[in-house]
Amino acid sequence: MVTIKDVAKKAGVSVMTVFRVINGSKNVKESTREKVLRTIEELGYVPNSVARSLILNKTLTIGLVISDITNPFFTTIARGVEDTAISKHFTVILCNTDEDPEKEMMYAEVLARSKVDGVIYASASGKKAPLKSLFLKKIPIVLIDRTIEGVNDLDIVRGDSVLGAYLLTKHLIDLGHRRIGIIVGSHFISTARDRVEGYKKALNEANIPIDESLIKINENSKFSKEDGYRLTKELLNLENPPTAIFGGNNLMAVGALLAIRERGLEIPEDISLVSFDDIESLSEVYPFLTVVKQPAYTMGVIATEILIRRIENRDKIKEKREILLTPELIIRKSTAPPKRKT
Repeated sequence: MVTIKDVAKKAGVSVMTVFRVINGSKNVKESTREKVLRTIEELGYVPNSVARSLILNKTLTIGLVISDITNPFFTTIARGVEDTAISKHFTVILCNTDEDPEKEMMYAEVLARSKVDGVIYASASGKKAPLKSLFLKKIPIVLIDRTIEGVNDLDIVRGDSVLGAYLLTKHLIDLGHRRIGIIVGSHFISTARDRVEGYKKALNEANIPIDESLIKINENSKFSKEDGYRLTKELLNLENPPTAIFGGNNLMAVGALLAIRERGLEIPEDISLVSFDDIESLSEVYPFLTVVKQPAYTMGVIATEILIRRIENRDKIKEKREILLTPELIIRKSTAPPKRKT
């Protein structure tokens, strides 16, 4: 079996230089890199990940904590993380919290004991406490999608939820809607707070009074289809129901769609419906929902690249980074001017 020492000897370089080439380090001259790569190909050398991790004193694993693997948004983030990690010779441990703070705490402790090299983290609770075990082990963390109360010194990659909610609400206002309902997860979750903020910003700009009865917040924290269904029924049962509904994420929008159809209402003829985040499988088959789409895959890629630079101490920027990605408004067939005056 060809070893890394065989590659180093034939190429006339040190073993560490070969490791640097395999690891994609930029601290190698291009001529040396090409010579090492030619030698690897000639000898048919396959890098041993165990040996590599021992030399580098790393496990070459990244923890990914997401809140709902059934949500296409988080699934796409996970794909971006995995693709990028694999390309850098890291593997990924996926932890799905189901928006459950107890599971979040458990997974954070498991990852700390597993000695992962770093963690990409979407908080379920919005609290700092679950991070304590990771902080104690000095494990690098990059937050993704959501901020955490009292944590201001970690890198974060997220979409601009305030802007996205503003764009969706303004679109409905421009169509003539004045009674616009919104359904979101708990205010413990930063994206829920941001989306209500963007919604209110658009209403205030249009001089439309804020009606708190039209703002439905799911206080058990989840952004689920079932919660979207339940909160939409509450909106439709109002004495003066909304002419449009803003689903706080894609799963809640699906729940809203079911509740609306159960009531015998047509979209958009009787009521308009919009969603924060897209549902790729549905939009490809039948482009229906007007949405704000976040670059979820890109979010995963950027978060992983930042984390690996932190892990490898190659990041010259010491202060925290905040990468705010711009969402895209996609207008489809689920919105129209209101049927009745409000």
